[in-house]
Amino acid sequence: MSALVDRLVAHVLGLEVRLLACQARLTGRTDPEALHDLRTTVRRLRSLLRPLRGLPGVEQLEAAASGVGDLTTPWRDREVLAAYLVQHDQPEAAQRRLAQMAEAYPAVASSAELAQLLVILDAFPRFLRASQRQGLLKGLGKRIEKRLGKQWKKLDHALHDPAHDRHRLRLLIKRVRYGIDAYPELDRLPKAAMPRLKSAQGALGDWHDCLQWLAIAEQEADLRPCVAGWHTAMAQAEQRADRVLEKLSADCFKP
Repeated sequence: MSALVDRLVAHVLGLEVRLLACQARLTGRTDPEALHDLRTTVRRLRSLLRPLRGLPGVEQLEAAASGVGDLTTPWRDREVLAAYLVQHDQPEAAQRRLAQMAEAYPAVASSAELAQLLVILDAFPRFLRASQRQGLLKGLGKRIEKRLGKQWKKLDHALHDPAHDRHRLRLLIKRVRYGIDAYPELDRLPKAAMPRLKSAQGALGDWHDCLQWLAIAEQEADLRPCVAGWHTAMAQAEQRADRVLEKLSADCFKP
């Protein structure tokens, strides 16, 4: 138990260092990967916390992480869109969004949401140690395994639902992947699972990008030349995602 708690504390401290580094990179406005890395780090933190729900400090930290996620989601969508426009010969539309991002990066870095997350995260290892001293972490390994198993079962059920929701599947796949990343020592998944999950997340991500961009294009006229191509790309991504999901289901789940 002590070793698991030690690893948890070390993981939390490592995530705090990464968030501080992302904050500094965003302030500098020069790093196109800083926002993505910030969001990935926050997602890893939320995956670490999900099996710990009910312990002191977890609810507050989850809420703070969710606040940063909500703040940065539309900016990340716009950032990915700008990169697409650069690559597909839409320089004016791309430049308008890149200019917006140049202002967004320091705003995110200095946001109340990120500041609150960092304050609560800094205190969280002390909550873990206090919980350990009070005996609240007994059976923690089994508890985490049970929560990870539930996530896997939810994905199983969603995959076998004929009317499955691609957006929900994408979120479930992310949860399973990042959950295993957070607790690799508790990984009980089939050997083929992680590469299949990664491929499925990529295909569903392409589909989701097109879906988001089409919604934005309804409000922003300079994107309309891209609409026909996005409809085509979304249909292709749907087909690719369905093939990958079939392989995931066949290789990793019993019928």
